[in-house]
Amino acid sequence: MAEPMVAEVVSAEDIEWGYLNPLRGDASPGAADLWGDRTKDGATGMLVRFNAGFSSPPHIHNITYKGIVINGQMHNDDPDAAEMWLPTGSFWTQPAGEDHITAAKGESNLIYLEIDSGPYLVQPSVQAFDNGERPLNLHRSNMVWLDNTDSHRLTAAGVQSTFLWGSTDIGQLNGSLVKLPAGFQGQVVSSASEFRAIVIEGSIVYSSAKVDGDKNLTAGSYFSSEGEFNHTLAVPDSSEVTLYIRTNDKYEIK
Repeated sequence: MAEPMVAEVVSAEDIEWGYLNPLRGDASPGAADLWGDRTKDGATGMLVRFNAGFSSPPHIHNITYKGIVINGQMHNDDPDAAEMWLPTGSFWTQPAGEDHITAAKGESNLIYLEIDSGPYLVQPSVQAFDNGERPLNLHRSNMVWLDNTDSHRLTAAGVQSTFLWGSTDIGQLNGSLVKLPAGFQGQVVSSASEFRAIVIEGSIVYSSAKVDGDKNLTAGSYFSSEGEFNHTLAVPDSSEVTLYIRTNDKYEIK
């Protein structure tokens, strides 16, 4: 008997919000888990939103996290560092234990934040430590994109990807950004035991065997699968779409 297909789709409009740092209440950025549970010992992917002009006090985290800007402009660096504003599609990493601040410049600021272990905690700078990792701030203008002539995973014309972290060895986790051109109609085919995709920029019309009809997924939306699965995507003619994909196996976009 065939294994049942496992997949999930979460629209940005249906997300329930809480606080990233509940102890600070309304002074805390908003947060919503897309997958996992940031309060437990496990990997989690979440959305975090910041008010215009937000600037945190210096602090550390007990775990390393990765961030991708969905909307607005973000600065994340040492407390004395010059501001470097990261726009939509930019990527950064924050090592566990390193003292830093986070600030937001846009009228509306939204990021995707990912951890490989939890819980996610905010701690005072006096508890800073060096875990051997080093931070990375990657502005979208410094990314190198590969198309279907460079990557065997991208058989559809006009699709591009850029590798962000991890290993492409089978069974090893990695993260990448993928651009789908305006007017794209095709499928993302995966057999990975973990396949997760977040809409970073633009919107897609999504359909699959686990969804009744078509579903419009805007920036901040999420879809995932385990095992053999086809995700059917259509992009309006008016805009390009950027997806962030986390997986532990190869996938094809065709």
